Amino acid sequence: MRRSFKFLLRPTSRQAAALAACLEDHRILYNAALEHRRTAYAKAGVTVRYGDQSAELKHIRADDGEGQGRWSFSSQQATLRRLDKAFRAFFDRVKAGRTPGFPRFKGRGWFDAVEWPRDGDGCRWDSQPEHPAATFVRLQGVGHVRVHQHRAVKGRVKTIAVKREGSRWYVLSCDEVPAQPLPATGLVAGIDLGVASLVTTSDGHHIDNRRHLAACAGRLASAQRDLARTKRGSKRRRKAVARVAALHAKVRRQRIDGAHKAALALVRGCDVIVHEDLRIANMTRSASGTIEAPGRNVAAKAGLNRSILDAGWGGVPDDPRAQG
Repeated sequence: MRRSFKFLLRPTSRQAAALAACLEDHRILYNAALEHRRTAYAKAGVTVRYGDQSAELKHIRADDGEGQGRWSFSSQQATLRRLDKAFRAFFDRVKAGRTPGFPRFKGRGWFDAVEWPRDGDGCRWDSQPEHPAATFVRLQGVGHVRVHQHRAVKGRVKTIAVKREGSRWYVLSCDEVPAQPLPATGLVAGIDLGVASLVTTSDGHHIDNRRHLAACAGRLASAQRDLARTKRGSKRRRKAVARVAALHAKVRRQRIDGAHKAALALVRGCDVIVHEDLRIANMTRSASGTIEAPGRNVAAKAGLNRSILDAGWGGVPDDPRAQG
């Protein structure tokens, strides 16, 4: 089976600058490929596909050796596939009659992950095995970056991705791990997701809702007030933005950790788990209405929406391939 591992990176200042440059060049490539598709269809009615843009990569790299040519060819292909995935999702939504959401250009700060599809092609996990006390990952154009490996990696590393979260850098590996079936318990459970209790099982067992956002609300409100008082483009504003982002990132990590622990406890204790098919996006839709038909109990509905989202019912692990 495929299993994902996430580790904190410890880059030097020079490596951090190279990682930031790598993200920026991949962002530029993504935006250029998107503009290519839009212009070709608008001017000539031609549909440009992934294969066409991938074939042009070698010419782009040859013409920009100090820029795009520095990075792994495979990682750039992964970025083009990411754009292609966004277009396929757009057309799927159109066919299903949902709000389409055409792929958008990525501004600064909105492109935070780069993927290397295969270990050994532009990247290498455990690139310095002779080192007695540390693990390194080698990334083309960046070098050997130290990894804070807090647990052992099981199986064989298949793909590697680097993700920026605020001022931190993380490496994500997707590995092939041999499946190990859990011993049968003979138990069947139905679960109900809620706000008062995160999970209530059919036998009456409750898993507490930790309400991580509510616990951090005071510090977050203070940080956002400080941000609102700063001048756009100033150094003080950048620091305030980083503080707000760090608080949100902490809440997100706590929420995902709690969801994983609750899911693990349920999976280990039951052979069959039945859950309700919740439409979280519909449940948390705003009740404000329109000018002609304003909503009712808007404040109460907003508080309920916040509580539902804080519970993290739809929480998923990190996967850079899921970013559009």
